[in-house]
Amino acid sequence: MSSGRFSTLLRISQYVPEISSPSRKPALKIRLLWTLLILVIYLSMGFVPLYRVTVSAQVLPLYQIIFAAQQGTLTSLGIGPIVTGGLLAEILIGSDLIRLDFSKPEDRSAFTAMVKVFTLAFIVVESVAYTVGMLGFYYHVPASALPIDALQLILAGFVVYMLDQAIQKGWGVGSGVSLFILANVALIVMVDLFNPVKVAGEYFGLVPFLVQAALSGDVWRAVVRANGYPSLVGLGATVGFVLLLIYLEGIRIEVPVASSQYRGITGTYPIKLLYVSNVPVILVGALLANFQILTSWWASWARTSGAWYAAALAQYNAQGQLVGGLLYYLIGPQDLQQAIADPLLTVIFVVIMTLLSTAFAVVWVEMSGMSAEKAADSLVKAQVAIPGFRSTRSTVGMVLGRWIPTVTLLGGAIVGFIAGVSQFLGVFGGGIGLLLMVDIAIQYYQQLVQEELEFIMPRLAGIFGRR
Repeated sequence: MSSGRFSTLLRISQYVPEISSPSRKPALKIRLLWTLLILVIYLSMGFVPLYRVTVSAQVLPLYQIIFAAQQGTLTSLGIGPIVTGGLLAEILIGSDLIRLDFSKPEDRSAFTAMVKVFTLAFIVVESVAYTVGMLGFYYHVPASALPIDALQLILAGFVVYMLDQAIQKGWGVGSGVSLFILANVALIVMVDLFNPVKVAGEYFGLVPFLVQAALSGDVWRAVVRANGYPSLVGLGATVGFVLLLIYLEGIRIEVPVASSQYRGITGTYPIKLLYVSNVPVILVGALLANFQILTSWWASWARTSGAWYAAALAQYNAQGQLVGGLLYYLIGPQDLQQAIADPLLTVIFVVIMTLLSTAFAVVWVEMSGMSAEKAADSLVKAQVAIPGFRSTRSTVGMVLGRWIPTVTLLGGAIVGFIAGVSQFLGVFGGGIGLLLMVDIAIQYYQQLVQEELEFIMPRLAGIFGRR
């Protein structure tokens, strides 16, 4: 499809302010300083409440983790519009619903304009939906304040988009989306460890509580704590899962390849066990978060109107705790005690997480252009062949097809299972949050090592395609 079909998007994108790229690549220390400044601005926005909005607790923990959001603040939407707009554009391109040739500058410009317009559209749509649905319905914000809150969210969403663009354009390191998720989950982990706030007479953070328990002569209370509070079991599970994820990230199949154009140049094409990385759990988390909020609203309306199916959606005990219904199984066990007390809930939740993650892994590989056929097409276009096989799309695709479908299923199932189990083990930052944090931290480490190598050996920049 010609980029001329996107003339409307290109015209719209021209009126949207954007961050210009630096004329010359800044030094690594300068980019790190810009990255830190951008991060401080984003985190500071998370402490600025919306007009006449008071939030006592985060009611959407999955949304908070996946989109680095803080409910009731300027970052209530987090990076949601950016991620959603980018995913939609990639799905349209990867599924061949829209055909673009990224070797042509005009088609690359068309894709950039598409992502920009989609993101801005989602900023407006999600701001209005959040204001009407969450603020108006759940938090009971006065109707007179809702237009101001919607305007705040739209402006804040645009600021977040510009912050991400500043990093993407080369002023920072990595990407804004990854940086904000990493910082948000790391902040949650720090809160779980060191929060000095007392709840029901005991410290919430594990370290202050350990000191309190030691002084009282009852350290065993810190092993497993009620209400999902940070515990020694959670700390051990966190360390264990971090080591497991690092190990799994290193498992890969290395397919030998050689250049078809230059004799003697060989290498390997790595196919990781976690082929789709953390994308499946991001999609599962987003789906469950949306289902949770929609089911919660529906259940509240059903109870108020006395609908006969209200109990099927959500059941509450005398203390107002959720004890049954569809919403109960979508949220899953929140701590080890609940998981042991209700094994059926535990099994159902872990199975749901595993199956959905596996399904999303398969769909994402096909829709994002990561299938064996698309990978083979990329290798053939790059004039790279697999020794012993003909350098054709069908042959190379057949060879890659031996492993890619298998690692897609296994990788999706593994990350889904880990996310499900780690939730009720009390992993700091949440199961999905921990997966995201470890994966992003590894990516940042690899990028910083590469940056350091480029500084020591400038010629490597040409190999990596950068100057």
